[in-house]
Amino acid sequence: MQTTYPLVSISGTPQERGTEYGQAVPERIKRCVSYYRTELEKISLPAEIQRNLISEFGEQIDKFCPDHTIEMRAIADACGVSLEDIVLINARTEIIAKARILANDHIKDTCDGECTGILVLPSRSQSGRLLQAQNWDWLTDAQDSTIVLRVLNDNGPSFLTLVEAGCLARNGINSAGIALNGNYLSSDLDYTQTGVPLTSLRRRALEQEHLALAMRLLAATPKACSNNVIISQNGWGMDFECAPSESFPLMPEDGILTHSNHFLSPIALGKIKEVGLKNSADTYYRAWRTRALLEECGEKISVDDIKRVLADDWGAPYSICRPPLNTLSGTNTCTLATMIMDTEHCALEIAAMPSEGQSFVRYELTGQPTSAGSPCASIHDAAAADGSPLARSA
Repeated sequence: MQTTYPLVSISGTPQERGTEYGQAVPERIKRCVSYYRTELEKISLPAEIQRNLISEFGEQIDKFCPDHTIEMRAIADACGVSLEDIVLINARTEIIAKARILANDHIKDTCDGECTGILVLPSRSQSGRLLQAQNWDWLTDAQDSTIVLRVLNDNGPSFLTLVEAGCLARNGINSAGIALNGNYLSSDLDYTQTGVPLTSLRRRALEQEHLALAMRLLAATPKACSNNVIISQNGWGMDFECAPSESFPLMPEDGILTHSNHFLSPIALGKIKEVGLKNSADTYYRAWRTRALLEECGEKISVDDIKRVLADDWGAPYSICRPPLNTLSGTNTCTLATMIMDTEHCALEIAAMPSEGQSFVRYELTGQPTSAGSPCASIHDAAAADGSPLARSA
């Protein structure tokens, strides 16, 4: 049976939101805590140093946005775990990576592949509206701890975000029309400073009314590690390749922007060194092929075109749409979700575990999830019909 991610809807004060969150999916939160606690325990570090790492990033979140700490504490209390556990979920990238550095453990890296993003401006869109989408690649086991979080705000935009349970935000869209999605990047500047965990930063961006304010947060806030983010509002969008203390902008070319997990900015490449490619060299052809397939769709690109592109299995298992596989680092990862962002109606269409077949569910700011259907043909079938060389190469 096809996986569907549950919707968790929360509202009210930070305390009320956190309580509702923790009560709604306690088992999924505990499953998430258990996994990351186990990963942290595998690293040869004394328990005190592990606690200090969690405390370091918890303090960063609290300084950045105290309301986030209030909400995390309420989540913890409501589902019977510690605040440390919820901080670990929200700073799992930073804490586990920094723990490995301190332990001099560079053999295993949980970041294998990690996401393919798309932005299509209205000038290239069949509907005349901006299109934004993402394949989220992460741990296969996370399918049992993933949710769609709906936050209904009385003071500021409401938003939808796809997250691991207990997490504040990851990729999503808000009622002011701001949409954002992120991709893993890695550079030699990572963990040379501390900074705000990415989940808290993206949550704060989704709490903004205006694109400029969200952009400033994403680009200028000090971070501990690199990351990539595509952000849009009102029919316009761009990309920031972020190192810990500097960001490098990328603009769509001919109305299209695609990104995977390596730096593209010539300025960035003149300043930093890529260090994350030992486990994800396929990032190079994923970014190229995603754009090439979009270009083959013609002058005007539809939502169904994007769904077919993100289902592409050329180069499988190291493909745009990744089936579950044991990676070079020893973890098992896959494409957990294909996500299409409807910026006009503040809605997400999500296909869970799409390598098993794209079955989209639509999540909105009101009501329950509904079936959104599936594309009628694979990218190979659609392309082969007109003799596409990319289809033949697959």
